[in-house]
Amino acid sequence: MVGGGGYEPDWFGLLGREVLRERRAALIAEACAWSVGLSDRPHHLRLRGRLVATGSTIGHRAALGQPLSGEEDGRIELGDARPGSFQDALNAVDADGTVWADRFDREVIEPFVHETCVLAAERARPTRPGRWAELLDELGEDPDDADPGDVVRAGEWEEPLRTEAEHLVLAALGRAPLLEVESEGLPLSLVRAAEATARAAAAPPPAPERDEDLSAALFLALAAVREAGLPTPVPPDDAGRLLAALLEQGLEPEEVTGVLSHLRLAPGTADRVAALLHAD
Repeated sequence: MVGGGGYEPDWFGLLGREVLRERRAALIAEACAWSVGLSDRPHHLRLRGRLVATGSTIGHRAALGQPLSGEEDGRIELGDARPGSFQDALNAVDADGTVWADRFDREVIEPFVHETCVLAAERARPTRPGRWAELLDELGEDPDDADPGDVVRAGEWEEPLRTEAEHLVLAALGRAPLLEVESEGLPLSLVRAAEATARAAAAPPPAPERDEDLSAALFLALAAVREAGLPTPVPPDDAGRLLAALLEQGLEPEEVTGVLSHLRLAPGTADRVAALLHAD
């Protein structure tokens, strides 16, 4: 549903449900992959308002058919879970007292539903051009450069679709033993782990942030080198002149040490300056 003018694009909601049901197998696979490793987590319960570790793992209790969730935490709709099942694990809490279902929603359901809505938008553009144009007009989007992701974010279709996605997962996996769900998800979880490693390796390292004090000191240091007429890179024999020029510019000893790595110095010059600085 779109707010404002009251236009209700039921056709898009139906299309989103259609795409979600087409992707049901992928959703179940992602849920299984997410569960891998859950059985190795320490088990916690909230007793009389206090979060306590039971001394066992989630998997050990699940294997024994013992309840994983308690009466003081969890969601009402998950409360009738069979002990040791995937649904029971979702209703348990982690070491911070967060219900695992909340993390599952955030890490699996929400991104999957958003991707589903984007796919629905991409399908709507060529298959329902008239309705798509009306929708863009209602949302105030430019038809020439409308991004499907922006259109989805501007609408209100994800929330009901998340609920349906949760129902699909619980219908397929809710009563299944947690250990079986983990076993099914292991192959895909390895793929997802490899993808995450590849993304981390490909990402450029963040540029080091230079604080304002260092930036000011470096500005003065560069001016000192220019005004002193020092050659660049500054050779070790001119370390004394360099230190004197930096101190004359008003740099404090710790600032001198901080800017040395940013100046064009020949090998050994920085060490010579540091030695002279400490000798003083």
